[in-house]
Amino acid sequence: MIPVTTFAGRKVAVFGLRASGLASASALLAGGADVVGYDDEAEKVAEATAAGIPTADLRHIDWSRIAALVLAPGVPLTHPAPHWVVGLARNAAVEVIGDIELYCRERRASAPDAAFVAITGTNGKSTTAALTAHLFDVAGYEAELGGNIGTAILSLQPPGSGRVHVIECSSFQIDLSPSLDPSVGILLNVSEDHLDRHGSLADYAAIKARLVAGVQRDGTAIVGVDDNWSQAVADRVEREGKRVVRVSVRRPLPDGLYVEGDQVMRAAGGTARPVVQIGGIGSLRGLHNAQNAACSTGAALALGVAPDVIQRGLVSFPGLAHRMEQVGRKANVLFVNDSKATNADAAARALASFSDIFWIAGGKPKSGGITPLAGYFPRIAKAYLIGEAAGEFAGTLQGKVAFVVAGTVERAVELAALDAAASGLKEPVVLLSPACASYDQFRNFELRGAAFRDAVRKIEGVNPS
Repeated sequence: MIPVTTFAGRKVAVFGLRASGLASASALLAGGADVVGYDDEAEKVAEATAAGIPTADLRHIDWSRIAALVLAPGVPLTHPAPHWVVGLARNAAVEVIGDIELYCRERRASAPDAAFVAITGTNGKSTTAALTAHLFDVAGYEAELGGNIGTAILSLQPPGSGRVHVIECSSFQIDLSPSLDPSVGILLNVSEDHLDRHGSLADYAAIKARLVAGVQRDGTAIVGVDDNWSQAVADRVEREGKRVVRVSVRRPLPDGLYVEGDQVMRAAGGTARPVVQIGGIGSLRGLHNAQNAACSTGAALALGVAPDVIQRGLVSFPGLAHRMEQVGRKANVLFVNDSKATNADAAARALASFSDIFWIAGGKPKSGGITPLAGYFPRIAKAYLIGEAAGEFAGTLQGKVAFVVAGTVERAVELAALDAAASGLKEPVVLLSPACASYDQFRNFELRGAAFRDAVRKIEGVNPS
């Protein structure tokens, strides 16, 4: 745990008592704050009380005594409408912040020179965070991995010498972190996502930009420049006097890191040299993973890790569960779990990585559906549609891709496995890459991926990866 001492002796309200909220309340208590927690779910309030966290209905407290409201990232701050607790805080002129902000303030107070790598982007941030932490582990650092990737940031070990915090940040978390100031900030890409929570793509992009705009004055902003939004961010942050390392997987750069063939090249002053090789690494298959690898390489270089050490780390990276995860093989049929592809842009990265795909797609649909994926339809041998989006996706695929409405993940795996085995294709791939949220059938994408993995491993003759 990281005790938060910056609110010692002051009263702090915490709303949202799931993992990050509980961690925030515990960290504030450990640092000497007077905490009151609450949640819309009575069960969560009871669990927090049982864990020793003081609780009370925040509608009936004296807000004039509250120094800050710590809001869980899943609670609406602005759109579609501010949560009622946000309204109460704002009416009392109480700042509304999140657990990442608590960490940043504690780090500045106790260990301002401790290494802190913060990572965001619409797609690829979890793989990049896991890979970056792995590179630092290989380099001999004590790498603490957390944030949006799973472990609440305040549940990690405190910042200090020889320790690197590698933190995945969602747009919701950045929005609650007004003084986010990493040593190294990574912005991978920006595409349409979470507009129900941010109102517009421009607002969403501006929130993402704050992560790299806030890097310490002697820090490094690493920005993927293969989309217009991120390119504009890189230019603006550089104009503001920050060190910017641009990254591209689509074109050579005069300065920065770019991917050429199976190499990451480092360019400076118009001269480029290879830094690491990424070809043939199964856990980093595809152009999207080339970007992830290049950005992670940039973070390691920025903090002084040698290229040969980075190379060892890339080769030994096991990959991330639910993101292009190879879960098994039966004869020549490969089964790949890409459940974390919760939008079309993320699914495009998986579809671009394979040919002869037996594609499992669907769930709770997002704006635009799978229409943007039409360029990948020739790669799809057949589609197996699940969840609420099945009808909409069927309409998009009609006359273009053979499909069947399977309904569930389990049924889709069963049908796709049979069809792939009988296809006569050299390297057929049964790919779960839903291009949808999971909330219609599963609580989260992890449970959806686990259902896929379990269904695959029940198939007779499958060799688990």
